[in-house]
Amino acid sequence: MKVLMKGNEALAEAAIRAGCRLFFGYPITPQNEIPEYLARRMPEVGGTFLQAESEVAAINMVYGAAGTGQRVMTSSSGPGISLKQEGISFLAGAELPCVIVNMMRGGPGLGSIQASQSDYFQATKGGGHGDYRIIVLAPGSVQELADMTVWAFELAEKYTTPVMILGDGTMGQMMEPVDLDTIPIKTGHSEFPWATTGCKDRPKRIINSLYLDATMLERHNQKLQRKYRLISEELPRAEAYHTDDAELVLVAFGTAARIARGAVDQGRANGLRLGLVRPITLWPFPGEFLLAATTGARKLLVVEMNTGQMVEDVRLVVEGRIPVHFHGRCGGMLPTVKDILAQIEEMGV
Repeated sequence: MKVLMKGNEALAEAAIRAGCRLFFGYPITPQNEIPEYLARRMPEVGGTFLQAESEVAAINMVYGAAGTGQRVMTSSSGPGISLKQEGISFLAGAELPCVIVNMMRGGPGLGSIQASQSDYFQATKGGGHGDYRIIVLAPGSVQELADMTVWAFELAEKYTTPVMILGDGTMGQMMEPVDLDTIPIKTGHSEFPWATTGCKDRPKRIINSLYLDATMLERHNQKLQRKYRLISEELPRAEAYHTDDAELVLVAFGTAARIARGAVDQGRANGLRLGLVRPITLWPFPGEFLLAATTGARKLLVVEMNTGQMVEDVRLVVEGRIPVHFHGRCGGMLPTVKDILAQIEEMGV
């Protein structure tokens, strides 16, 4: 049965149903409904909610809890995610699964509490130190916020890596019908051969990201890179909309993709052959999917709620094969169907 829920709350309830029983976070708008909801729900299911003294403390609590093999999550936005970056690098280096939610807000600095997509670089390029990557998922609706939360925990455990759900303030605050009954309720937790659960009759298990010997650290990095190549081969996901006959294909993710889809529909009603590619995994970026979906296009237009970030990945993928244009709004401003269509008209499509 579908119920009307706010995006942040749907995500939080999905985490509970996915078996998450540990949450450590710190309040910051526009993601505050996630910890607020979990503060009530975690005790009801025998879980632990803890508001840490800072974002730095919260991510290190995640580090410790993830090391026990439990499903653990944290959430934040903008400056809070920046403060978590050292811990995220530690988690990636130690190969620990966890879920990190970023409901993006405008920046830089304290910026604003309005929706933005200006954390794309931070999320997809490794915002902390060292040669590491994390999986980044981009939901496009409240239902996907819920579904991707479950998927994020599964991916984190499959690849022993942090997974980030990259939403934004609009998506977290909006209300839509969502069906949570489709999410199987997970009880208990999986047993992992690396989990530090206390040893008596087995060899010691040590979780670590420190390698003082250069050859050992190089081997560890090479192991991580092999894993990242495997993820890049197996995981990329995207959605195509009216790309079969499109002369111009829009590329957008998250909230911007919803607006871009409206522009495609209105443009087609006016006789324009427009299409849309919506990346669902931002890392790994679905480059092969994008190439296949744009073989007949003459131009691409990337729509983002920033000053131009994913557009760089799009340009790297197409390698100059077709022109790539950009339409962006920033600081919490949203692109509009009218403005997108006006730019398309200026482009001569």
